[in-house]
Amino acid sequence: MKAGSLSWAKQVYITESECIRQMESYFDEDAYSKAVELLKSAPRIGASGCGHSGIMCQHFAHLMCCIERPARFISPAEAVHGAMGFLQAGDVMVLASRGGKTAELLPMVDICKKKGISIIVITENTDSPLAVAADVVLRQYVNRETDRYNCQGTTSSTALCVIFHVLQTALIEETGFQNEQFALVHPGGAVGERLNAAFGEFETIGK
Repeated sequence: MKAGSLSWAKQVYITESECIRQMESYFDEDAYSKAVELLKSAPRIGASGCGHSGIMCQHFAHLMCCIERPARFISPAEAVHGAMGFLQAGDVMVLASRGGKTAELLPMVDICKKKGISIIVITENTDSPLAVAADVVLRQYVNRETDRYNCQGTTSSTALCVIFHVLQTALIEETGFQNEQFALVHPGGAVGERLNAAFGEFETIGK
């Protein structure tokens, strides 16, 4: 590897760790409390975004399912072709857009408003169309992307992922979710083996 390439590669650890440390100063207790309460009470949760944000939203939907909060990623393309039928009044839609202006997400906002679905928006731009339409706005912070052109969705993906981890961690506490429940829905892999050894037969859970 060239010396310059190696330097940029090592800088990734510094750039992203600094971003995470600085994110705490943008933590709005009131906004996060409202978001967690919405997610806690919602029968179903939708999540959507484009590009890297969309990929992180898929991760978020999986995190929610792991703690038994029914959720799914709704593709912006499929949303306007029937997929928004997954959500009903009282549900929650989480929309992630760093700039808050992602055109593909705006029709989803209109559908949510008409159906009585609460909207949580994660964005850097709190004056953006998506933020203005939201019931709750969670502020995203990004110092810079890791590439020399400050262009690829690297640090911004990490920042969004951390916000989703914050929400899941808080929901585990607020809902009283137990590891025994996780053992039931996650019997596979190394984690499943460890939980199986700890809790034994899953059929007894909940009885």
